[in-house]
Amino acid sequence: MTEQETIHVADVSEGIGGDATADPGSPVELPVVDVLTGRSFITGKSGSGKSNTASVVIENLLDNGFPVMIVDTDGEYYGLKEEYEILHAGADDECDIVVSPEHAEKLANLALEQNVPIILDVSGYLEEDTANELLLEVVKQLFAKEKRLKKPFLLVVEECHEYIPEGGGMDETGKMLIKVGKRGRKHGLGIVGISQRPADVKKDFITQCDWLCWHRLTWDNDTKVVGRILGSKYASAVEDLGDGEAFLMTDWDESIRRIQFHRKETFDAGATPGLDDFERPELKSVSSDLVGELQSISDEKARRESELADLRQELEKKDQRIRELERELEEARDLSSMADQFAQALLGKAEAPYRGGSGRSAAAEKRLDQSGLGEYDEEPIGGETTETTESAAVETGEEATGTAGEETPSAEVDGGGDGTDRAAESREEHAEAGDDGAPAADVDPVTRSDVAEGALRFDDAIELGTREAVIDELRGRIESLPELSRGMLRHYRREGVSDPVAAHIDAGGDGDAGHAYSRHRPIRKAGLIRHAGRGHYAYAVPDLIREAYADRLDEPAVRETVREVETAFVPPGERSYPPDATPEDLGERDDGSTGDGDRSAGTDRGDETARIDGEDGSLAGIGEAASDAEGSTDRPAESNLSEAARRLAERGRSGDE
Repeated sequence: MTEQETIHVADVSEGIGGDATADPGSPVELPVVDVLTGRSFITGKSGSGKSNTASVVIENLLDNGFPVMIVDTDGEYYGLKEEYEILHAGADDECDIVVSPEHAEKLANLALEQNVPIILDVSGYLEEDTANELLLEVVKQLFAKEKRLKKPFLLVVEECHEYIPEGGGMDETGKMLIKVGKRGRKHGLGIVGISQRPADVKKDFITQCDWLCWHRLTWDNDTKVVGRILGSKYASAVEDLGDGEAFLMTDWDESIRRIQFHRKETFDAGATPGLDDFERPELKSVSSDLVGELQSISDEKARRESELADLRQELEKKDQRIRELERELEEARDLSSMADQFAQALLGKAEAPYRGGSGRSAAAEKRLDQSGLGEYDEEPIGGETTETTESAAVETGEEATGTAGEETPSAEVDGGGDGTDRAAESREEHAEAGDDGAPAADVDPVTRSDVAEGALRFDDAIELGTREAVIDELRGRIESLPELSRGMLRHYRREGVSDPVAAHIDAGGDGDAGHAYSRHRPIRKAGLIRHAGRGHYAYAVPDLIREAYADRLDEPAVRETVREVETAFVPPGERSYPPDATPEDLGERDDGSTGDGDRSAGTDRGDETARIDGEDGSLAGIGEAASDAEGSTDRPAESNLSEAARRLAERGRSGDE
């Protein structure tokens, strides 16, 4: 290609703006190098001939073997395939190959290194972002490769106002096209922008162009652009130009000419449809090798997408399975935790006193520690060691045959229990059996099967999953108690921790230990109280409710449930204060009496009974335990023993003396 090589695209026309040095009909030729490497702008309203002008220029370049790439936004350039072997790439099935941004580098290689003309048809992409990304990547590859090759090459862009608008913001694609317009010439990369609205195209691009072609324009905004660039007489004349006629302004000869462009020779796919039948000509195909190279990229992309889809589907299945397993594991943990806590609370802890353990729940342990009984349990009586207490238990025959005729285990330290706890249990069993060792006539002995059966009954109630089931179960236990036993349970509710004899006296019974333990036993068998050490017992209804819900119930709900249960045995006048209230907390009751008065009444009964029983010394053992508990220097002054229990202890100690 020589610098003087030209292409004949139009002839001189008559009228305003005509070439005074040339006769009408004289040929108008464009220098090939300036067309391929320069910057051009072709404009005109729809039907004025701007696309025909672009096609005439392209046909002349293809005839001379010069490669071009056409960015087709309306799918109207495929008619060039009627005469030329040109690659039609896009998104439609009519294209030679369906391409995506992954094909950008290969398309640039075909255009620049193998001289393959390309129609990049972006009209078929449903997503505008996909079309923009494809164009951006292709232009980037062309610009980068032209830095090295420096080969004259023309890029034609239809509807360029969509990429480089005057008013709106430009995306990366528009910025790249502006970059080609400003710097592409030095690398050999030229660009032609085509638009029907020059007022909408960024003026930075138009003013950079080497040659401009103005077809017919009628809108005021567009003719004003012509007036600013060509002059006022051209602004008026541009409205009267015929089809295919235009003002051609070129920098290489600094002229403005009125010319008539030739008619394109290939099929005009962009012509307005008429009444005649549309007949598409036979189009030439490109080499199968070229399509094969691009197809391999498409196949690889499809394979990767298929693999990714399979992996995503497999990953989703695994994630779903993991979520299911985690949910099942959490449910299993909840059920296991509830079962363990319930079993430990109602079976293990209920049986612990008979194995030498403390038998106290975590809540009971905390309450006893706060009241001073925890420290009291840890200290030996009167400073004696555990071994001494155990020896005393053996000497008094506390390892003798139990009430059920079975051999009773010797006193041992098991968990939180000690020999003294076992001694207290033995005293209770002997008291229940009476002086002659025979069981009490009105109460059966408590066995492990009794405890297990009670736990299972409660478990069945909890399985119902309702608050009413828990309340009904516990109220049923309480209502099945004898009246005097219910009175003893009220005593434990008021005192928190006390002993059977004091509870019996407070409930209206006498000070006889055998009678007291006989009435006491149904309460213990029902699990409503728990052994707290040293022959004392703690009120257990709140702990039963906490353990039934595996400590998942908050304290306000626990208290509310306790109040519901206590309606079975607590008179209305006593329900206004909590189970662990002190006499000072009680104040005036609903019936006008005070808690202190009630306690005094119980104490008076305890004094009278204790005085009688103290004379024959029948309560000496219990008196010693209460006396030691009250007189221990290590124990806090405050005690959870009732006044009746203290006075009974004092009477027992006086009787011994």
